[in-house]
Amino acid sequence: MEREIDMKEVSDGRLYGPRDMVKADCGGCAGCSQCCESMGSTIILDPYDVWRLTAGLQVSFEALLQDKLELNLVEGIILPNMKTSGENERCGFLNGEGRCSIHALRPGFCRIFPLGRFYENHSFQYFLQVHECPREPKLKVKVQKWIDTPDLKQYEAFVTDWHYFLNKAEELVKQSQIFFHIFLVPKMVLC
Repeated sequence: MEREIDMKEVSDGRLYGPRDMVKADCGGCAGCSQCCESMGSTIILDPYDVWRLTAGLQVSFEALLQDKLELNLVEGIILPNMKTSGENERCGFLNGEGRCSIHALRPGFCRIFPLGRFYENHSFQYFLQVHECPREPKLKVKVQKWIDTPDLKQYEAFVTDWHYFLNKAEELVKQSQIFFHIFLVPKMVLC
């Protein structure tokens, strides 16, 4: 899922690699869970996120769809996302103290937050979203430590492949919709 944004408005103007230091560490989010509220259906899961959750929690994907995840249409493709509920649209995995009950299993979008990904030339770099996390002060941390994922290089290759696969799938969906409206709808009206 791509967003059309002005990087100058949302970032600190830098792009980061795994070995770079970035001011993203908010001290363990003590007393804060703001990033896990009012997020709607924006925390979209990739296949690795789903595998990590189902294997780590030892539950089926279908069981997670009962109350923790949901399916939504994104750019013509049905994808799973974290489900929110209640007045503050809280993530279903927040415990009573506002802490993440699946922190070790959290999805990729949650792992990198408040970082984002900037895709270019079949690769990506990270950027710091400067307005997303209100917690201050933020301390410098190495990007790969912040993301906390085993075999980060392999994971980043998967994320890149998944991103560009979805782009291609979205393009094919759009083409099929155009084909449907140009060639099939007029014939259906005539019949």
